[in-house]
Amino acid sequence: MNENTYQERRGQIENYFDRTAAAAWEKLTSDAPLGRVRATVRAGRDNMRATLLSWLPPDLHGKRILDAGCGTGALSVEAARRGAEVVAIDLSPTLVELARNRLPPDVASRIDFRSGDMLDAALGKFDHVVAMDSIIHYRTEDAVSALAKLAERTSSSILFTFAPRTPLLAFMIAVGRIFPRGNRAPWLEPMAEERIASLMAQHASLALWNRGRTQRISSGFYQSQAMEWQTS
Repeated sequence: MNENTYQERRGQIENYFDRTAAAAWEKLTSDAPLGRVRATVRAGRDNMRATLLSWLPPDLHGKRILDAGCGTGALSVEAARRGAEVVAIDLSPTLVELARNRLPPDVASRIDFRSGDMLDAALGKFDHVVAMDSIIHYRTEDAVSALAKLAERTSSSILFTFAPRTPLLAFMIAVGRIFPRGNRAPWLEPMAEERIASLMAQHASLALWNRGRTQRISSGFYQSQAMEWQTS
């Protein structure tokens, strides 16, 4: 991992989600009415979350899960309802506080919300890690290195999403550059599926891991692809 590029991009992400976009994300992740474009993003995220949850065991009692980049906590809540003990972490203290405020009483004892770095070794070990849309702003090499670090503390599976390298996504990124810099999200870093798979297969920390399922979700301005890696 290039520590400089990782830390630089991490700082941009934290600043954007904690200061610039917190109100927009609060609305996006609620039931409030949305415009046409943001409605497609909400639908896409809901579909992706359901996909990732379907790749986890239906019974998660006795399992410890890391929700890496938890946002407002929707995935954490569903995993906890299956019996998991969830550590939910996000770079944005504002989004984490919103997640705490939305936390249903029936799962409050099963979710530990924190703000900070998903790679912090102090978080401990996990059976499963889910990183939904939390590595999409990093260079491919840095994203793979981050996943490898998570794998060192994970016993069963890592589920993550990335921005697929497609003409449509390239067009949407170009459109996004029209907006004033202060209103932009940090650039997405489109990734080629086979390059991610190749880099992961070559990484020493992933020697005992195998590529599993993959699924692309395309919903208007939400373009994302899920990938599963499992231990041998």
